[in-house]
Amino acid sequence: MNAALPVLANVAEQEFTLSAADFERIRQLIYQRAGISLHAGKQAMVYSRLSRRLRETGYRDFSSYLQALERGGSDQEWQEFINCLTTNLTAFFREEHHFHALVEDLRARASKPIRIWCNAASTGEEPYSLAMTVAETLGASAQVKILCSDIDTKVLATASRGVYGADARGLSPERLKRHFMRGTAKNEGFIRVKPELSRLIEFRTFNLMSTSWSALGDPFDIVFCRNVMIYFDNPTQRKVLERTHAAMKPGGLLYVGHSENFTDSRDLFRLRGKTIYERV
Repeated sequence: MNAALPVLANVAEQEFTLSAADFERIRQLIYQRAGISLHAGKQAMVYSRLSRRLRETGYRDFSSYLQALERGGSDQEWQEFINCLTTNLTAFFREEHHFHALVEDLRARASKPIRIWCNAASTGEEPYSLAMTVAETLGASAQVKILCSDIDTKVLATASRGVYGADARGLSPERLKRHFMRGTAKNEGFIRVKPELSRLIEFRTFNLMSTSWSALGDPFDIVFCRNVMIYFDNPTQRKVLERTHAAMKPGGLLYVGHSENFTDSRDLFRLRGKTIYERV
């Protein structure tokens, strides 16, 4: 039946055939599982990423793989499916103005314990940028805990290791010396985050579509949710904003991506600075 449908990946040029029906099933499944809204123009990206999974699992076509996933895919295989389709673009101190603003907010809250949540930790550059800012502003022994989560288990494993190439973007020579250890011998060319920085951070897998937000613990003072909402449609954005609001202290700050705007949710957050919102 699928053979009569439009083909999105040319079988003469590609190893597998991705039909329009298969692509639509993939769009529905990733939306249901992760809230990600895949646009119609993402066929090539989907093919590139999921075809690797077909090779690894031995399936000969997308339809068979998706059928097995829907009929009884293991939690592990669903996680692999999600991992394949998430986008992870990050760097140390990306959108640097946020970290200048964070310094002032940390100083204003320094008299009490501070909880920070980075909910798109990716490979760890953003979490460690937060931890460096905390250490430089309040000292490494500050009463600050940073919860860092991501839906993608593979990038989270990289983040928890805290090992990067010595030429990592966004790190000044001063920060490299202060916060990282340089590898030697077979580890030459790599850097590892120092333990006093790592101790500020807890890494945890978390899906923003989960209904178990109470598992995150006490309310947060600061939330970094940057360049996440751009992958959600408007109803999903609103749902996540409502849950984020409930997970924050009144007056807490929400840092978002440069292309994200939530002025339509003034009942939850008011604009405080450049892509920084205050919880009402």
